[in-house]
Amino acid sequence: MSDGRFRPGPDGFFGIRFESLGGLGAHLAGQMLAEAGVLRQGLNGSHFSSYGSEKKGTPVKSFIRFCPADRAVRTSSPVESPQVVGIFHEAFARSPAAVAGLTPTGTVIVNTTASADELRDALELSSGTIGVLDALGIAVEEKTRVNTAMLGAIVRVCPFIEPDAVRETIRATFSRRHPEVVDANIRTFDRGYRELRRKRFKATGPVTATAPNRQAPAFGYLDAPIGGVILEPANSIVKDLSTSRVGFVPELLLEKCVHCGLCDIVCPDLCMVWDESAEGVRLLGIDYQYCKGCLKCTEVCPTGALVEVREEEGWAAAHTVRLFAEVG
Repeated sequence: MSDGRFRPGPDGFFGIRFESLGGLGAHLAGQMLAEAGVLRQGLNGSHFSSYGSEKKGTPVKSFIRFCPADRAVRTSSPVESPQVVGIFHEAFARSPAAVAGLTPTGTVIVNTTASADELRDALELSSGTIGVLDALGIAVEEKTRVNTAMLGAIVRVCPFIEPDAVRETIRATFSRRHPEVVDANIRTFDRGYRELRRKRFKATGPVTATAPNRQAPAFGYLDAPIGGVILEPANSIVKDLSTSRVGFVPELLLEKCVHCGLCDIVCPDLCMVWDESAEGVRLLGIDYQYCKGCLKCTEVCPTGALVEVREEEGWAAAHTVRLFAEVG
């Protein structure tokens, strides 16, 4: 680490944070990155993830710290002031909260087909570097997941991490249970490393780090409600599962549909919209507000009327059929 490539932050650590959804492999990506740095390069470091219910589509944060071998890691708190933020799902790039605490010269990498200029406005970044990568497109072509593509991009902006160390870690990790996907994940990693596009933005005035996003408790011991009281009753009509999708949705080809209802039987969120007329019960379409992209309907459709397509910006809004007219 004497070549100057390792530049820790004010706390002495190089911090990396992943913003993701369950099912995209952010936890495994963080684990492999930490393993490559600690076990194969002799750095000190730590990794852990934070998530609620352990299921596909729920928010996940993964934290990685690195420091020189002569310094001990004595903290297990979240990385609040990262030098690098990896956004695994484009939905998070619509909110400045995703890059909260990013250092003024830090880098954010987003899995997206959008440009760096478009993302700068959405993330409200005054300075720093924005990297864009179509990690989902790479994963589709290589038949892998976005995590190894994002891992390649992360390594590209962390010059103290040796790509060969990460390749070795990927090979060792997948060889244990799924040796048949090792080569595909190595290719995905290499493409993520090569295909990352970066743009640096300079501030026009004084620059300070964005404030960490710390969620305060809703109540304290003085104002906590009586146990068992539901202050905000749930309402399934206004729920929105669109951010749970990982890039794919079912498309209905109505001319092929025989209105058998098998899709409605397997749909866990009642997304199918039906109409009852003199001709019988007919499928009208899908309300994508309630669709989390599980694609079970495409698996059971006997006629090929429901097919898997990659979701582009605005596609769901253009193709949705409202289940409840009063929901905007």
